[in-house]
Amino acid sequence: MAGIADLAIASYAMPIREYWSKSGAALSRRMPTLRQLEYLVALADLRHFGRAAQATHVSQPSLSQQLRALEQRLGVQLVERNQSTVELTPIGRDIAERARKIIVEVEDIREVARLAEQGKAGTIRFGVTPTLGPYLMSDVISALHREQPGLRIYIREGIPDEQALELSRGQLDMLLSPLPIADDNLTIEPLFRERLYLVAAPDHPLAQAPKLRKADLRGAQILSLHSTHHLHRQVAGFCVELGMLLLRDYEGTSLDSLHQMAATGLALTILPDLYLRSEVGGSTGVKILDVEDWQPTRSIAAAWRTGAAYEEIFRKIADCVSIEARSVIASKR
Repeated sequence: MAGIADLAIASYAMPIREYWSKSGAALSRRMPTLRQLEYLVALADLRHFGRAAQATHVSQPSLSQQLRALEQRLGVQLVERNQSTVELTPIGRDIAERARKIIVEVEDIREVARLAEQGKAGTIRFGVTPTLGPYLMSDVISALHREQPGLRIYIREGIPDEQALELSRGQLDMLLSPLPIADDNLTIEPLFRERLYLVAAPDHPLAQAPKLRKADLRGAQILSLHSTHHLHRQVAGFCVELGMLLLRDYEGTSLDSLHQMAATGLALTILPDLYLRSEVGGSTGVKILDVEDWQPTRSIAAAWRTGAAYEEIFRKIADCVSIEARSVIASKR
């Protein structure tokens, strides 16, 4: 009887195995790969095949081929292709937003596994704007290392808007940036407010004036960073507000370059407080102008993906940044 029962079970199980084997194979043929979803999200963000390929570290033909393969797998058109622009179809936009969440969740799964494997935080990929990082992060890193010697931070400077995209895709873990940071999927923690100062060469006419008010700045020529920087957009707004002239032909590549150009007398510029206080920056060769009725500031915040595996650690890093920055700002110049 046992032999007959075994034979019956085996004969019943055979079609079950065949069914799942065939169903699994059919499903895998229609299932998009994680890499294809990454390509779609990059294209949704950048609206350009070349830049999307560069961001995902593949050639443009490979990216285009994989996106067509994704469309074939899903049986829908995701991308509207023409000579001038790249746009996603409505279903393409919907799938890209869902794909973004999947990519972030997969990255968080990897982080959770790494936490369990290492028994510690591992390495935090930390994005920071070049208008802040070189003048603050050394003190922050020293303080963090004293408190959490096992914590490793890989710091990468970059354009805040670009790094916010990298953060949302899981390519960065945390970001320190001027506000605003626009992304509904990020936790944004405001940390401190920093004064911005107008500076000039000591022999500039405005540097000779005993008192300055906003009206005295009308027509003054101003240097700023490239338009991709938050600081440039702020400075451009100040120029509109006060009637100053932004010199777009002389955009600086760093705060140091702005400092140096202003020191030659080329024009005025606007520099952050932490830069002017730092040993690597400073105010050598320029005079800080005190405008009685104008005290511009910028707000700095930390950001990370909502629900990220390291969220508790990110909050500790954010607190450390805030404490160090406030301490420096509160000290006498």
